[in-house]
Amino acid sequence: MPTDGRRLLGGLMIPLVTPMSEPGVPSGQAARALLEGLAAAGARSLMLFGSNGEGPLLPVDALTEFAVHVAGQWRRLTGGPVLCNVTAAGTAEARRRAAAVAAARPDALVLSPPIYFRHRDDEIAAHYEALADLGMPLVAYNAPRYSNPLGPDLIDRLVAMPHVVGVKDSSGDLDLLRHIVSAARRRPDFGVSQGAETHLLAALRLGADGIVPGIANLAPGPAAELVAAHEAGRDGAAEDAQSLLTRLLAVHSVRPGVPAIKAVLDDRGLCPPHVAAPLMPCSQAERRDLIALLADEEAHLLLRR
Repeated sequence: MPTDGRRLLGGLMIPLVTPMSEPGVPSGQAARALLEGLAAAGARSLMLFGSNGEGPLLPVDALTEFAVHVAGQWRRLTGGPVLCNVTAAGTAEARRRAAAVAAARPDALVLSPPIYFRHRDDEIAAHYEALADLGMPLVAYNAPRYSNPLGPDLIDRLVAMPHVVGVKDSSGDLDLLRHIVSAARRRPDFGVSQGAETHLLAALRLGADGIVPGIANLAPGPAAELVAAHEAGRDGAAEDAQSLLTRLLAVHSVRPGVPAIKAVLDDRGLCPPHVAAPLMPCSQAERRDLIALLADEEAHLLLRR
């Protein structure tokens, strides 16, 4: 049966951090408390191995066991979708990463354009076409901060590929998102999700099917409320949720990126602080500053274990 990309990308998807038993070693067992908390807070689906999941820093042989373990746990908890990011510098590496996560039976693979080198549009299109024979739906991931950008012409080409069932856009460019939504409506099964955290509500109002905010690892409740309030027409509540999530992004002013999120989750007993090299965990001073910064938002964060 064809995959319905709108249903696949709808609601709140968590771009999951990767809990580790030691630096650089993903651990499905270490993810249990976090997954239980996210499910209880209303998260619908997961994306593994994205930027929040330190995917590009993890070798191929570290992916399989974690993906299988986490996918199994999440499906038992929620029955919801699990997507695996297989972004890489080249097509051969992306195919190897796809093979590594296949045992987890991902509901879709997520793929950015190639990273590192700048590529022509025809090369990027060929990169996506090269994964058509894998038997797994593909979601294109536009993250121009880390990879070649997807512009309007490439979006149109992707929508025409039957095995591509959606786009996750993290560019923060609302004009581009407007084009993505318009192009997606040429197919009733093509979904759109938004990962730019300051524009979540704006994206839903433009017609995006769902959101994928990294800050939801810490605050899944407000992120789920943003979606629910928007769908119910409770505009004030949706705007309040967006404002709260935007305030929480201040954690990245103390320490940018995944180490800050993991430090706060570790303080709450939900995820070890370990990260993959060359990332380093937060210092004790950074941890103190993070906890102090979030003190007034305690009620909105994922419950302590």
